[in-house]
Amino acid sequence: MPSVPRKPDPTRRSERSRQAILEATRELISEVGYAKLSVEAIAARAGVGKQTIYRWWRSKGAVVFDSFLALSEGVDGMALPDTGDIEADLKAVIRATVAEFADPTFEAPIRALNLEIASDPDLAAQYREKLAGPVDEAKKERLRSAQRAGQIAADADLDLALELLYAPLYQRWLLRSGPLTPEYADAVVDHVLRALRP
Repeated sequence: MPSVPRKPDPTRRSERSRQAILEATRELISEVGYAKLSVEAIAARAGVGKQTIYRWWRSKGAVVFDSFLALSEGVDGMALPDTGDIEADLKAVIRATVAEFADPTFEAPIRALNLEIASDPDLAAQYREKLAGPVDEAKKERLRSAQRAGQIAADADLDLALELLYAPLYQRWLLRSGPLTPEYADAVVDHVLRALRP
């Protein structure tokens, strides 16, 4: 009995195209930078039509954002370590952030995304909703755990604590004003914890 030919699965083809577009976007940002990145170049590199990109994304910035989000797909990027030692856990997380900023695979799309967010309020809102908000909530949950353990003052403003931890790294990275090293990461944590201890 002859086998019935299978119909092509359009969702599988669509997912392959989507992944090709996101990968092409990351590659091109690293190669030519954000300013020279174009939807046409992404489509050519991914082997799809330009209309395919515009069917899924409304702008170049939106593609860049999704290409950055895709880097953490399949990874539990929300959970922070909780060994019971807030100092050790924060140093591990801040050192990992410093390493990410130094990794060209992450650095180029992050820098491009920041350029686009600065001028696109809709993309900024999407960034807060899909990435920054959930990540910040996970970080605050770790700080709450430290509060319950008496390692951080019970009345500490956790939103401000996150800004104190991350703003120095972000400013150094954004302005290229100094080296981002593990030692610098540790120093930031030490100074912030001095302010947060009970």
